[in-house]
Amino acid sequence: MKKLVVKKSSPLYGTITTSGSKNSALPIIASALLSGEECVFKNIPNLEDIQTMLKLLKSFGVKNNFKNSEIKVNASNVNYYRADYELVRKMRASILVLGPLLARKRRAVVSLPGGCAIGTRPIDLHLFGMRKLGADIYINNGYVVAEAKHGLVGNLIKLPFKSVGATENILLGSAIAKGTTLIKNAAKEPEIEDLCNCLNKMGSKISGIGTSELKIEGVKNLSGVQYSIIPDRIVAGTLIIAALITRGILKITKIYPNHLDLPIRILKKMGADISIAKNHIVVNGKNSQLKSVDIVTEPYPGFPTDLQAQFMSLLAIVKGNSSVQEKIFENRFMHVGELNRLGANIKVNKDRALINGVDKLKGAEVMASDLRASVSLVLAGLMAQGETHINRIYHLDRGYENIEKKLNSCGAKIKRI
Repeated sequence: MKKLVVKKSSPLYGTITTSGSKNSALPIIASALLSGEECVFKNIPNLEDIQTMLKLLKSFGVKNNFKNSEIKVNASNVNYYRADYELVRKMRASILVLGPLLARKRRAVVSLPGGCAIGTRPIDLHLFGMRKLGADIYINNGYVVAEAKHGLVGNLIKLPFKSVGATENILLGSAIAKGTTLIKNAAKEPEIEDLCNCLNKMGSKISGIGTSELKIEGVKNLSGVQYSIIPDRIVAGTLIIAALITRGILKITKIYPNHLDLPIRILKKMGADISIAKNHIVVNGKNSQLKSVDIVTEPYPGFPTDLQAQFMSLLAIVKGNSSVQEKIFENRFMHVGELNRLGANIKVNKDRALINGVDKLKGAEVMASDLRASVSLVLAGLMAQGETHINRIYHLDRGYENIEKKLNSCGAKIKRI
């Protein structure tokens, strides 16, 4: 099994370009199921999750070609509506085919999804949304069996929680449903806006974009599209931490700084030297004098749970006492034990991690438990004495495109073996 060997790094210097957003690309690729014409999606990262989604679409009879960050998808002939376990078990986002399959084929059979083991992450809200649109749904032998004999019909859907995935599935299902759908308490993440903008370019009629109330007026058909995905804000945030944790200077390009407004404000409060331009930022770790801070994860525009682990790696070597409260997922502190193996001093009390900053970390053998935990260990390894061996890096490859090459180009010493 592959692993990464990370040696203590000198300060990172240089320029790194942020790749396209994985969390935008997955639902947008799924949106191609709604059109009988070719869709061309640009700025797509080459990741395991993207490949899994393309294999899933191919199993439905959808033609696709991925080359040089561009995917061409043609779903003119969707002849299968079953998402089998072998593909779906690898990635939770596979459930995003449920809405478009129901809308287009009026039937879908989708295996209960897998992905990172960071909590129960039930799909109840996805099923709740589809039932509200008129689908009959039951679970049989680990599969969601859904049918809308007369097609999906718009409805008022009030989500009890701001679920990103459920909001996306409802958007996809209602785009070509009969009548009007109103989603209340919708998620407001930039990736939701990106999906709405793409769907509108395909001919959808979605209003309220960027708010917690989305109105979708169903249309009969969606056309093909050429659409470029937004930059990945979580990758950008990870690179910011890399500059600070090594006390280097990085220019991070192809980034929308407003998508990272709160994390950047928190870092500046800590003492980070960050200069912001329209589509790039410069992080000067050399001039940053960091102090401890308390963080609470919340739905956007709150602090993103997907940056929690990366921030904890940084806080592990910041003097003083910091805390991180995780309010999104109930089991997202599995990286804590591995950071402690590297010499961190972190204690977990229910949904809160208490971090007592130490002077240094020391390399050790560690194991990645999920996608963001894996990159938090890479970050910690960059400043740990000696070598850090990170096992189970298949998690890393699900969300970070060529991460070791990008960091190595700026002075890191990371080897894949």
